[in-house]
Amino acid sequence: MKDINITVSRHRQKVELLSLLVCFVIAFALNVYAIIAFDGKWSELFWSLGFVVATTAFLYAVWVIVRLIFHFARLLLKRKK
Repeated sequence: MKDINITVSRHRQKVELLSLLVCFVIAFALNVYAIIAFDGKWSELFWSLGFVVATTAFLYAVWVIVRLIFHFARLLLKRKK
């Protein structure tokens, strides 16, 4: 069997990590907002870190889907011209 090598450029890795970091910051900020808005304990900031990670994954998945839609729309528009 042949080995499959998938290579990703250094620039693409940085862009994806930055996107993931932005999603994490948004999820963390939403958690802080919820603690302030509902007068929660600040210890919940650490206890709900699993939910923050799950929210990060959800936001990143939505971001990937939006980028794929724009990518395919751009491809379709280029073909029509």
